Amino acid sequence: MKLKTLIASVGAALLSVSAFAGPFILAGTDADDHGSASATVNQNGWLFMQKALENIASNVTNGKKTVAVLGSTSTAGTAANSAFNLSSLAGTWSVQNIAIGSFANFFGGVSAVNISTVGILLMDSGSNNVSGGVDGSNFVPYAAGIDSFLGTGGGLFSQANGYQWLAALLPSATVTGESNSGISLTAAGNSNFPGLTNADLSAGPYHNRFNNFGAIPILGTSNATGNAIVIGGVVGSITNPGVVPEPGSLLLVGIGLFGLLCAYRKKQNNFS
Repeated sequence: MKLKTLIASVGAALLSVSAFAGPFILAGTDADDHGSASATVNQNGWLFMQKALENIASNVTNGKKTVAVLGSTSTAGTAANSAFNLSSLAGTWSVQNIAIGSFANFFGGVSAVNISTVGILLMDSGSNNVSGGVDGSNFVPYAAGIDSFLGTGGGLFSQANGYQWLAALLPSATVTGESNSGISLTAAGNSNFPGLTNADLSAGPYHNRFNNFGAIPILGTSNATGNAIVIGGVVGSITNPGVVPEPGSLLLVGIGLFGLLCAYRKKQNNFS
């Protein structure tokens, strides 16, 4: 192996280890149906969506700066685009609307804008909650790809769409109907996504609760029932939440690879 090739391998190895974060918010809300925009300001549910995108974007590590709105039209599409256009992301990020009929090409990496070229996936709530929403069953064939996307540094914001795709990743997980109002952030919610408030989460009623979702942190609970209404985190993936190499581990990997490089160079000098 040539020295230049070895150096490139060392760098690639370090990057693949360090770029492992997946900020995601899975909400039982349909904030897209309970918001609006006044002049240049999002209000109520659309403000929650805006803040969610801003928080997620600050933790995306895959280097991409495009939000992909997956299938939303009508009210859902208007809400998603307003959440982006009136956010701090506008100007440095871009937004692309992906039609349901283009999902296979998008998730398969065939289209010009595809899962490997974007930084955040946005799934609005289902059609039974908001006009133009997309039901979660449409994402089941791509569940593994979504999880891999998170594991390599992409972000995800999803709302009450039935979450059939979540069960495809976590067979024990159940997402059931629960209609009430009032959500409070947990300590994890405040820590992982600063700037979000209880008022942001409580715009309008919520429609889903999460059960048996493994180690995914609970971000928000129902004021009425105490059930998990918002889950997510800033690192890892859905199947491996919170998994990210510790700084010490990264250092050891770097030292080990550097040692190999030095040994290689010493060997080359001995033969010169």
